Amino acid sequence: MQRMQPAGRLDREAIVRRHAVVSDTIDPRSPVQVGNGTLAFAVDVTGLQTFPDAYPVPDASGGPAGTLLGTQAQWGWHSSPPPDGREPELRRRPYRTRRGQVPYVDAEPSGKDDSTLDEESRWLRANPHRLDLLRMGLVVDGTSPPREDLGPCRQVLDLWTGTVTSELALAGERLRVTTACHPERDVLAVRVERLDAGRPGDGPRLGVRLAFPYGSESWTNAADWGRSRDHRTEVHSPGAGGSAATVRRYFDSAPEPLYTVAVGAPEVLSDGDHQLLALGGTTLDRALDLVVELVPGGTAPAGPPLSVDEVLDAARRHWPAFWRSGAALDLSATTDPRAAELERRAVLSQYLTAVQCSGDLPPQETGLLTNSWRGRFHLEMHYWHAAHFALWGRPALLARSMEFYRRILPVARDTARLQGYDGARWPKQVGPDGRESPSHIGPFLLWQQPHVIHLAELLRRAGDEGAAERYGEIVDATARFMADVAEPTENGYALGPPLIPAQESYADLRDRVTNPPFELAYWSWALQVAQQWRIRAGLSPERLWDEVSNGMARPLVRDGRYAAIGVEPYTIREDHPSMVYGLGVVPATDLLDPRVVRTTLHSILEDWDWPSTWGWDFPALAMTAARLGEPSTAVDALLLEVPKNTYLPNGHNHQTDVLPAYLPGNGGLLAALALMTGGWDTGPATGAQGFPDDWVVRHEGFTPSP
Repeated sequence: MQRMQPAGRLDREAIVRRHAVVSDTIDPRSPVQVGNGTLAFAVDVTGLQTFPDAYPVPDASGGPAGTLLGTQAQWGWHSSPPPDGREPELRRRPYRTRRGQVPYVDAEPSGKDDSTLDEESRWLRANPHRLDLLRMGLVVDGTSPPREDLGPCRQVLDLWTGTVTSELALAGERLRVTTACHPERDVLAVRVERLDAGRPGDGPRLGVRLAFPYGSESWTNAADWGRSRDHRTEVHSPGAGGSAATVRRYFDSAPEPLYTVAVGAPEVLSDGDHQLLALGGTTLDRALDLVVELVPGGTAPAGPPLSVDEVLDAARRHWPAFWRSGAALDLSATTDPRAAELERRAVLSQYLTAVQCSGDLPPQETGLLTNSWRGRFHLEMHYWHAAHFALWGRPALLARSMEFYRRILPVARDTARLQGYDGARWPKQVGPDGRESPSHIGPFLLWQQPHVIHLAELLRRAGDEGAAERYGEIVDATARFMADVAEPTENGYALGPPLIPAQESYADLRDRVTNPPFELAYWSWALQVAQQWRIRAGLSPERLWDEVSNGMARPLVRDGRYAAIGVEPYTIREDHPSMVYGLGVVPATDLLDPRVVRTTLHSILEDWDWPSTWGWDFPALAMTAARLGEPSTAVDALLLEVPKNTYLPNGHNHQTDVLPAYLPGNGGLLAALALMTGGWDTGPATGAQGFPDDWVVRHEGFTPSP
């Protein structure tokens, strides 16, 4: 029997504190961050961004390398001036469907980057792009120290309080740097203290340099430091005694600032174009207290200036409250040596997703650490980033980003109408405006459509009393498109062509791909859920929704396994093995046979091309194994030892050098753990059945999965 202890009052502080991130050297892949879901600030071992070149990120577009030491906000976006001074229109080309020609946004590069695309398509793919807002690094007597001046150091990210403490020797000075972010305002606080008290006043003067870049259209690098003439940094009169400054940041020829920075320090001086120096004293143990607040546009801060102590106190109140809310998982009594690592990943993933995935926009895949796809977010990844918030009992953190769908609903309706469909068709790769990016892949994906219904349903199940009123319209519009895009055939309602499934290996076949198993099952289940929403609202059922849900085409079975698509080459054994995700991510439907899913799952585990998979595939496979009643397989899948299932010391799911963090992996891990721990509607009545019998799983607060 599984030695599962009943839910009770877990020692949550002990669970969290045993996974504090401790470092005594520069790890070029693994900086730590502070943040609040809207703003995130990555720091090196100095507690600031003193050595950005020590944390490089190659640019996938071939431009200058970026850095992992970013300062990014959900609201921080920039657009370069468009070609000919006007924003280009999306170009569409017709694709043959069963109902006739349908226009799709399409742009196919002939190489691995955008360089072969026309100028207008390149601009549309790259704009708007997320902006690195500023860089802050320690200076000694007004000079940035070289790495050779860094001596012994020790840094601790205290997850329980959301603060970073860095002790280091720099240029002969022993320092302690404390870094935090306010939980409600986009305010960063830095305290620099001398550890050698009582030194005479001839020591070097310590300070922090604040530098401001231009925006970048590169795939990875969010900052362009070479275009100083294309932006303007206005420093407005300091306050009394030179203790504060207001910085307004203007870009291109825009008459209004893109964002404003309020800087509070003992002394703030201009340091040339786009740079400031915040300086402290020479003899005091507390060398410098620095507070920086960032706000969009030219708006004033949300309240009066805050002190470092006020920011630290707010963080030290907020994070314990966060950890005491929602669900908790304790695996410390399990003898399997993998349990400690799984618990570490769970704790750090909760922190990282709260810092970077809980804002009012869906997150980009690298969160607010560095850019990927120029900071644009992928709606087919939204489930993986954020579904766990509802399942771990923190639905409010998911609800924030769901507002994006309500805001861009007119855009999604226009897309569906232009293609001749009812309802709303949600884009794939977008910025805040909701405009689809030209691509030979994104516009042909479908699996982001049912996500909207799935996420709304998770919020309803998690006790969000206003979910029906807030999301009823987007659930309805989504279901109308889903029912209309499925075409009746002699074998049932079919999906595609054109279509690219979640397994994107079939991009070149998009004009003939049909009926991937995952999407078929997801269609069937999500339309049932949407129908239940109508009935609960007192509306009459939509006949077509039931017809499509109950009449989806059966996916192709070859050699006792589900094929990835319904036409040749049937299955390419690389990228996402999504043919089994229709029972796992998606609850059981009548469409997929569990016996065939089981056979397909084990064939995947035997010989799939693991280097080509991605971080969310491992939790997705674990969810399938759990629903099939194979808990050992579920744990094995979660902890599969392959490169893209690597979780760095800072908790980030590393993929490649150009994709150094991957928040869908972190969020997916938490969604899988919620299913395995909290159970699901049709699963066993006893808890934690997604774990092997010999695991001791203490838990509380989980919302059961559908």
